[in-house]
Amino acid sequence: MNRWSARVLGVLLCLLLFPERAPAPLIYTPGEGWHYEKVGGGDWVRLNAKDQLAVAVTAFEHQDYSVALKACRRIVKHERWRFGDYAPEAQYILGRCYEAKGQDEKAFKAYQELLTKFPKVDNYDEVVLRQFVIADKFLAGQWFKLWGVIPFFPSMDKTIKLYEQIIKNGAYSKVGPHAQLQIGAAHEKKVAPSYDAAAKAYEQAADRYSDQPIGTDGMYKAGEAYQKQAKRAEYDQSVAGQAISTFSDFVTLHPNDKRVPEAQKQMDQLRTEQARGSFAIAQFYEKRRQWEGARVYYNDALRKDPGSKYADEALRRIDTINKRRQK
Repeated sequence: MNRWSARVLGVLLCLLLFPERAPAPLIYTPGEGWHYEKVGGGDWVRLNAKDQLAVAVTAFEHQDYSVALKACRRIVKHERWRFGDYAPEAQYILGRCYEAKGQDEKAFKAYQELLTKFPKVDNYDEVVLRQFVIADKFLAGQWFKLWGVIPFFPSMDKTIKLYEQIIKNGAYSKVGPHAQLQIGAAHEKKVAPSYDAAAKAYEQAADRYSDQPIGTDGMYKAGEAYQKQAKRAEYDQSVAGQAISTFSDFVTLHPNDKRVPEAQKQMDQLRTEQARGSFAIAQFYEKRRQWEGARVYYNDALRKDPGSKYADEALRRIDTINKRRQK
């Protein structure tokens, strides 16, 4: 007998002599199916949902999140327990465990499953608040994880979806109005900021929550977002017009707000921006000897902001064009 055969025979003899030590990594539980269990790791399993939840609660309180997760999963996946009296708390503890382990995406999903399956759960508002706190982490730049494990990238689009879900869960909850504002903030924080989408999100907050301070904030932020977009628009001055209109509504509807002076200042700057845009278009026509088009836009620059630095030059150019036409 060679050395290899002797080793194999030795292993087989050990298994026969000490069968109680042989591992049984796969366990089948009715209603759950097959799952892996380490040797000696089944001491957390209980025969009824109440006792199983007690194991989960105790493990969670002792920060043994691995056992707490297993105990809770057994309840929420068990064919007889998953809609029973102890399932809501088990689902809630699942979310808390994931939060404690820094697995925020899984936590958000666990909380969402709780709200979807048990919409009348007593701590509904608290759960939505926990979702909001998680979404705020991603808004602040926390990375989403690939396969729920590997930090991969920040994503404002995914963050927006989290806030949208929060609004669906409770548009008029304590955090619902704030979630609507945060959608606008997320659009602004994209690698390529989408100020138009941000403004629309803020406007929705202003319309939906017009009787709340959030509505006032939404209107002002919408004006700011339009203003930022206007700064990027070389010839499309309609966006500046939207900003002026929004700030004007803000000043009219909230005359005592401390931001009114700033809003008026922004409107002045926007009118100057509009004048600059019209002046640039006028120059475009003038360089191509299209005198009528140039004159129209120089007049437009003068009309939009008579006190701007562009006004005097526009008057001078109009006078020059008029003299040219008289020749």
